[in-house]
Amino acid sequence: MADDSRSPRGGSHRRRAGGRAGAGSGGGRGRRRKPPVRRKGRRIAAWSAAAVVLTGGAGLGFVYFKLNGNLHSVDINAALGKNRPDNVDNGSQDILVLGSDSRAGANGKYGRDEGSSRSDTAMIVHVYAGHKKASVVSIPRDTMVPRPECTTTGGKTSPAVRRAQFNEAYSIGGAVCTVKTVEAMTDIRMDHYLEVDFAGFQKLIDKLGGVEVTTTKAIHDKSSHLDLEAGTHKLDGEQSLGLVRTRKAVGDGSDLGRIKLQQAFIKALLDQVKSVGIFTSPTKLYGIADTATKALTTDRDLNSVNKLYGFASGLKGIGSDDMSMVTLPVGADPRDADRVVPVTEQADQVWRALRNDDEIPEAALKESREAGAEADGVVK
Repeated sequence: MADDSRSPRGGSHRRRAGGRAGAGSGGGRGRRRKPPVRRKGRRIAAWSAAAVVLTGGAGLGFVYFKLNGNLHSVDINAALGKNRPDNVDNGSQDILVLGSDSRAGANGKYGRDEGSSRSDTAMIVHVYAGHKKASVVSIPRDTMVPRPECTTTGGKTSPAVRRAQFNEAYSIGGAVCTVKTVEAMTDIRMDHYLEVDFAGFQKLIDKLGGVEVTTTKAIHDKSSHLDLEAGTHKLDGEQSLGLVRTRKAVGDGSDLGRIKLQQAFIKALLDQVKSVGIFTSPTKLYGIADTATKALTTDRDLNSVNKLYGFASGLKGIGSDDMSMVTLPVGADPRDADRVVPVTEQADQVWRALRNDDEIPEAALKESREAGAEADGVVK
C-alpha cells in the first residue's frame, strides 16, 4: 500500500556496489581475464527479476485501485466551510472515531433501529505532538448537548437546539453534523474522521484471527448475543461485536459501563494488531486491507490507500500502554434519569488540555473514573 517504488520493507531497492574494479594493474604483461562463466547466468537472472518486478508492479497497481475503490469518504471540510475552530498547527492531531449503529443490510440481525442510523460509539482520539502517545475520550451516546444547525441527509435545514441526545446528530446529518456538534462541544477542530459499521467491524476481527481477552466474571447478555464464562477467550468477530455492545449484563447496565468494556477491548485489539504479523504474509495483508477499506468511511483527506497508509504509519509507534482512555466527565441529567449531562468544569478541563496538547489533569477525571466503575476490570 506504500509507494510502489519502495520495497515491502519500506526502503528503495539499491544495487550494492560489489567486487573489485577490474583487471590487476602493474607490469605490462598481464593478460585480460576471461569473462566469468556466471555472467550469462546473471544476465538471465536480472531479466527474470525485471519480469517479476513488472508483473508485481501490475499486481500492485490492481490492488491499489481495488482498495481505493473500497473506500467511502465525506468531504467534511467543504461542508463545514470556515466557521470552525482554529486549525492549530502544533504537531498534534484530533480524530473523531465513530461506530455506526445502522441496522441496514448486514447489520439488521443486531436489532431493530428506532428510526434512522445513529452513532453507537464515539471517541475523540488526541495524538500528542511527536506521535508517541494518545488520549482517547469516549462520549456517552446518551449525553445531552447543544446541537448546532445542521443540513439533514435529505438536504433540508435542521435548526439548532439547546438540548439533544449526542448520537442524534448522526441520524439527522450524518458525519458532517456529528463533527459540527463535536467541534461546538469542544472548540477543537477535528483533523480527521473515521467511521466503521457493525458488519465491517465483525469481518475485520475475523480477518485478524480474533482478539484475546480475559474476563474476570461471566458475561451473559441476550441483547448482544454474548455468552462468556470468566476466563481467557479468543473472541471472533461476532463475539467481539457482542462485547463492545454489552451493557445490561455488566455493572448497572448503563452506557457508561459499556464504554469501560469498549476501552478495554480496544487496548486488546491494539496488542493483537501488533502481534498478528500481517507484513510477513502478503495474502493476510491484502485480506485485512481489503476488509478494512470496505468497512471504513473517512474524511476526504484520507480517501486513498496512500493517504490512509501514511496516516496509520504515523501512529504505529503508539501501543496500548501509550494510550490513556477516559470517559467524558458526566453526571445524571436532572431532567431525565435515563440521560446524562457533561460536568461543566471537569469537561472544560478535558477539552482545554487537548487544545493545548497537554495531559488531561487527574482532577478532571474524578467523575470519569467513577462513572461505570462496576465494569472496571471485567475485561483485561
